[in-house]
Amino acid sequence: MKTRSQKKKPTTTEETSKALSTITKQKQKATKKRPTGEDPKKPKKPPTAFFYFLEDFRKTYQEERPDVKTMEDIGKACGEKWKTMNFEEKVQYYDIATEKRAEFDKAMAAYIKIKENGENSDSDE
Repeated sequence: MKTRSQKKKPTTTEETSKALSTITKQKQKATKKRPTGEDPKKPKKPPTAFFYFLEDFRKTYQEERPDVKTMEDIGKACGEKWKTMNFEEKVQYYDIATEKRAEFDKAMAAYIKIKENGENSDSDE
């Protein structure tokens, strides 16, 4: 087995580019996301009231200021506006979030029931 000093070094640009592409591919393989083993049928948590507000705010903000393109600037402006809003202004977004959360809770209860029944029937066989 050759040591690092004994390995053949690339002499042409073609060999160098091949070596770099190989290294890049190895790094990409190492940094790929690995599956977490999470069930794809599991219901996803709904967004919070702030995210429903952000959705509305983003539309109006971009109409008023078409030159602002970055999400960072829009997010900062949205956060400042959310902090200055009183509860009465936020209620509509809390209502939407509460409705979505109730739907999520029902879906999650059904998912857990199906999963428990499925696991029990698998263990019986």
